[in-house]
Amino acid sequence: MGLKLNIAICSVIFVVAAVLLSSWVSSVEGSVSYDSKAISVDGQRKILISGSIHYPRSTPEMWPDLIQKAKEGGVDVIQTYVFWNGHEPEPGKYYFEERYDLVRFIKLIQEAGLYVHLRIGPYACAEWNFGGFPVWLKYVPGISFRTDNEPFKAAMQEFTTMIVDMMKAEKLFETQGGPIILSQIENEYGPMEYELGAPARAYSEWAAKMAVDLGTGVPWIMCKQDDAPDPIINTCNGYYCDYFSPNKAYKPKMWTEAWTGWFTEFGGPVPYRPVEDMAYSVAKFIQSGGSYINYYMYHGGTNFGRTAGGPFIATSYDYDAPLDEYGLLREPKWGHLKDLHQAIKLCEPALLSGDLTVTSLGNNQEAHVYKSKTGHCAAFLGNYDQHSFAEVAFADQHYNLPPWSISILPDCKNTVYNTARIGAQSSQMKMTPVSKEFDWTSYKEEAASLGANSFTMVGLVEQVNTTRDNTDYLWYTTEVEIDPSEGFFRGGKPPVLTVSSAGHALHVFINGQLSGTAYGSLADPRLTFSDSVPLKAGVNQISLLSIAVGLPNIGPHFETWKAGVLGPVSLTGLNERRRDLTWQKWSYTVGLEGESLSLQSLSGISSVEWVEGSLVSERLPLTWYKTTFNAPEGDEPLALDMNTMSKGQVWINGQSIGRYWTQYKASSGCAPCNYTGWFNEKKCLTNCGEASQRWYHVPRSWLRPSGNLLVVFEEWGGNPYGITLVKREVASVCSDIYEWQPTLVNWELRSYWKIDKPLRPEAHLSCASGQNISSIKFASFGTPEGTCGNFQQGSCHAFHSYDAFERYCVGQQSCTVPITPEIFGGDPCPNVMKKLSVEAICS
Repeated sequence: MGLKLNIAICSVIFVVAAVLLSSWVSSVEGSVSYDSKAISVDGQRKILISGSIHYPRSTPEMWPDLIQKAKEGGVDVIQTYVFWNGHEPEPGKYYFEERYDLVRFIKLIQEAGLYVHLRIGPYACAEWNFGGFPVWLKYVPGISFRTDNEPFKAAMQEFTTMIVDMMKAEKLFETQGGPIILSQIENEYGPMEYELGAPARAYSEWAAKMAVDLGTGVPWIMCKQDDAPDPIINTCNGYYCDYFSPNKAYKPKMWTEAWTGWFTEFGGPVPYRPVEDMAYSVAKFIQSGGSYINYYMYHGGTNFGRTAGGPFIATSYDYDAPLDEYGLLREPKWGHLKDLHQAIKLCEPALLSGDLTVTSLGNNQEAHVYKSKTGHCAAFLGNYDQHSFAEVAFADQHYNLPPWSISILPDCKNTVYNTARIGAQSSQMKMTPVSKEFDWTSYKEEAASLGANSFTMVGLVEQVNTTRDNTDYLWYTTEVEIDPSEGFFRGGKPPVLTVSSAGHALHVFINGQLSGTAYGSLADPRLTFSDSVPLKAGVNQISLLSIAVGLPNIGPHFETWKAGVLGPVSLTGLNERRRDLTWQKWSYTVGLEGESLSLQSLSGISSVEWVEGSLVSERLPLTWYKTTFNAPEGDEPLALDMNTMSKGQVWINGQSIGRYWTQYKASSGCAPCNYTGWFNEKKCLTNCGEASQRWYHVPRSWLRPSGNLLVVFEEWGGNPYGITLVKREVASVCSDIYEWQPTLVNWELRSYWKIDKPLRPEAHLSCASGQNISSIKFASFGTPEGTCGNFQQGSCHAFHSYDAFERYCVGQQSCTVPITPEIFGGDPCPNVMKKLSVEAICS
């Protein structure tokens, strides 16, 4: 009996020990779950702040700094797509090096102590070429993209499984001790499902099951997918998502893409989103129960090479993100959002354990209050009026709320943050030339030269099916014989050539000379060229250079969309009135001669004879230019100013910077922008009448100390002597803050020291590393007006405003000045709400 009891006791001890050991191992390796409140990591609910950084849109050398700045900005999670066409350029041939080293990117995030949200998709959209799909996928027999199609599902499953297995092999899921806490399958499929019907519903069900069966141990999401099958979490994308509710009560409220701005298109103005509205939308989402918010983008970066999709998407993917295209802080957006994240984290205990009560405070004002049984309390006081301030009574106190703003009270008493009151500094950036005039040589490419990549057939061919997207360029060439008796030789109107194309751009050459150009737009990539052409008696060569500007990335069955000259092509104004050229014999050349000779590379430049001298300065079409230069000193980000060129591509040491198109001027629509009111991508625009993109990012890591090769291919005609290398740096920094403006520092100090008297805010100014404050451009304590870069004195001004900043700041990299009347020589206008505006020059 005793022996049996001892054995039984030992067995129980062993089982308990095994359970404890299992729990300990599980704890070490981690777990991720969710409920209606939030995502839980290792059993702890979290309000998660996330930011999108796409690894191929920057360089590996930039990644650690981008990740660290995101962390300093209050980000917990880095979100990225997985770019299928970058990783599998040919079927079964995989690439995970350099900018596509996904594992390295994720491990750097882990080293920084942040989580990862991996959006495997593998459809990305993302203004990326072909939506992230490899072009070879289009030619799989019987395939139809993103629907209940067996060839597509087989290819999609194979790639998704390969990525998941790679992550597992590197132990990168949270359940293995790694940083990946969330994954995504498909992307914004709800609108597609609505349009395609039953086959799409079957496909989304299949995709969800396929993903879950991969056994990652972390939740999967589907964004913009209201009927996401359990246990998939459906999430929201957009400018505002406070209205959104998940499709099941036990799922958390998640915002996968909070759009920080919008992409830039060639031919369009540059959009931006005021940070006051960005902060307002996030605070409104959190106050309504949101627990995960991801900024799309936190760093947008650059569409290097030919990765931009659309078509007509610019090379810059800046997106008005908190970190600009070059990886520098965009102030005040970065700083104001950092303060917001800190305020949200102060409210986290109440948000995750408290019950929500919503109370009206007026016609367009209300309070969202979270109270927990353990005593935590947090309040969000909102003024949704677009035009007027509102004074509201809450918890026996009065609060003044600016229009279209939310104040955050982590203790239901003291305001630490208001979305419309910016305490962070602002920055003015500048592009400073760092190179002398380049010494150029040139090589003139002949129109439609026939070579190994040429063929002849009757009729017109579709461009993508012909080039397989290995180049932007396809030549269409035919001949027409003109009789000497034609009337236009005797003073009549010259004949008109009309060419209809599915897009995207077209240059027309008659007997080797550029005769005209036409191009479409993002809204409608189709184009028609119709103009008189200089034909001669006898045989004439008509050569059409059709140019793609990125493949489509969105829409039902976008794999079927066409590009290139599809006709009709005709001549009118002849004696026979109209001659149809569509179905006569055409010769085709895929790509440029310079591409086949690799003129953009160190190995290929010696294959032709480059010309020096006067020809370089002429605005010649179809011209290659090359020069060499030494890398400038310093570590500031660099760019090429391409404003004197027209359209083409640029390479540095064989690496493609991307497409430039400076002669496609931005359309109209720019106007003064107020942060209040509903935002959309048409509301706040700049660059009207100018190039959509003037500067093109040159990564420092692509340069050697000396002898760097710069190659430009100009399609249309430009002046290369106007090209300059510039550095991006801070020109000036500003602070614009009210004397009683609430700050997080005030709240924390008051709480720590138990001080009842309000503390005054401070003005913080900081230049970039390596710069100091050299002078004070403007300073006024009183009622100054304007914005950073354009401040003006108001009717009330403290005359010693400059003195304080010259004493505390000049010669310093950063400085802090208390905002008190005494600092500025006394109160210039008692009983008036005053503020401080200051601008300091950095050099």
